[in-house]
Amino acid sequence: MSLDEAKLESEGALAVARLMAVAARTAPKTRGRDHLKILVLEQDELKGLAEEMERLGRLYNRPSFIRDALSLSQAKCMLLLGTRLEQLGLEDACGFCGKANCQANKEADAICIYNPLDLGIALGSAASLAADLKVDTRLMFSAGKAALSLGLFPPEIKIAIGIPLSVSGKSPFFDRNK
Repeated sequence: MSLDEAKLESEGALAVARLMAVAARTAPKTRGRDHLKILVLEQDELKGLAEEMERLGRLYNRPSFIRDALSLSQAKCMLLLGTRLEQLGLEDACGFCGKANCQANKEADAICIYNPLDLGIALGSAASLAADLKVDTRLMFSAGKAALSLGLFPPEIKIAIGIPLSVSGKSPFFDRNK
């Protein structure tokens, strides 16, 4: 039995995306509280996301969204990570959010720094695993915005970032003109 290389590459990328999801889930979280939501989109699901990225790019005059959408045509799949926003109720006021304490943060409807920080650590953990496995990726704020706009995440998820995966002779996510 022989497998076609396109099928091998797609299956390999999807296997890596699954491992990246595991790496993101097990990444350290502040106070051990996990606010992440993790999704994997397969190649056939990326077209709708790319169309929304293009729409948002035109709406907000963000050429980078359109550029990112075009590169998705070469992606095999995408890992999407999102976080909900919740104050951690720290005993001592850290003040990193610019408020006196967690209660003041909540009253101001401000963002606790630890949720986006934990998301960033999870993204780094996932992306480093892909790099170790020699799969091309790029963190895309544009893909996260489009995923939120499309309602791919539950409403409590407020920040999201996408990581498309590519298996090709040259990464489609770098050497970009815009």
